[in-house]
Amino acid sequence: MLDKVDRAVLHALRIDGRAPFARVASVLGVSTQTVARRYRRMRADSGLRVVGLADPDRTGRARWLVRITTVPRAAPELARALARRTDTTWVKLASGGTEIVVVVDSGDDHALLLQDIPRTPAITAVSAHCLLHTYRGGPTGWPGHADVLTEDQRARLVPDLTGASGRGALTEDDAGLLTALHRDGRATLAELAAATGWSPATVARRLTDLRASGALFFDVEFDDARLGVTTQALLWLAVAPTELDRVGAVLAAHDEPAFVAATTGPTNLVVHALCESPAALHRYLTRRLGELPAIRALETSPVLRTVKAASPSAAR
Repeated sequence: MLDKVDRAVLHALRIDGRAPFARVASVLGVSTQTVARRYRRMRADSGLRVVGLADPDRTGRARWLVRITTVPRAAPELARALARRTDTTWVKLASGGTEIVVVVDSGDDHALLLQDIPRTPAITAVSAHCLLHTYRGGPTGWPGHADVLTEDQRARLVPDLTGASGRGALTEDDAGLLTALHRDGRATLAELAAATGWSPATVARRLTDLRASGALFFDVEFDDARLGVTTQALLWLAVAPTELDRVGAVLAAHDEPAFVAATTGPTNLVVHALCESPAALHRYLTRRLGELPAIRALETSPVLRTVKAASPSAAR
């Protein structure tokens, strides 16, 4: 488990994933060496990653949440194969190890959905749900990473984005920058300059523009078991259409969900819930969700393991 300093460093990175260690140290009242040491240890032991990502609601690209059911014992190998692809994120083993849930960024190429998955013999069923709107997730992360710092400390860590030019829309020229930040959101300006062919000053200006517009954000990946999370589940909800936005906003204000999104399909709202125990998940399902009569049906799919998160370096 993490101590208070570890959790404070984690919270600081949620606010600004590229915050210099010296600034984090000043806000926390510890040495720069302490922050650097805690960061390196959590990176090695707890899967800590800072990842730069394009806001999915601004890219205009279709993303699909795909549920794949396999024959027994085939799911782990297939999940690892999916994790190695560049068009997948959040590959999870669920439902006793015979189900894989994966986010596919297909863009204009639907080969994975239309060709590769259907012709895999170990797969017995597939359903694809287009992600329509995110209520929590992306730029608004799970609050379990952000429960340590005071309001004053949070304010001191908010990145200074003054000087933005207003040209913050993503273009094809940003592809190299996004690829580098996807692998390491804390890559130095020199490293990003080498990846893009730009000067460090140009990289710095572009980062400011993209972050100020909201087109680029920095996410933090972490082994949530170190924060006391022992039980994860995907919840597939059928909600009355007229109540969908209201229920999505209510769930996004709860502590348990790390992700809430509207989807297509027989269920129209999906939630990734993180709880400290099976009993805590039961309380969430029966008490918090039970208070919402607009939820007409609910399916719970326990998550056994995350094979890949957003970062390609986190695939395992």
